[in-house]
Amino acid sequence: MIMEKKKTYEEAYEELQGIVKEIESGTISVDVLGEKVKRAGELIRFCKEKLFKTEQEVNEVLKELDK
Repeated sequence: MIMEKKKTYEEAYEELQGIVKEIESGTISVDVLGEKVKRAGELIRFCKEKLFKTEQEVNEVLKELDK
C-alpha cells in the first residue's frame, strides 16, 4: 500500500504508464483490474507529492537568489 521510500519519480511514472497501457488494452481481467487501479492511485499520489516537494525546494532556492 505504501510506496517504497527508494522509488524514484521516474520509476513510479514508468510503472504508472505501464498500468495505463494495460488498462487501455482491455486485456486485464476484472479480478486484477481493482488491484491495478489501486496501485495506480498510489503511484499518482507519490508522483504528486514528489512534484510538490520539488516545487517547494525550487521556490526556496529562487527566494535565496533574490536576496
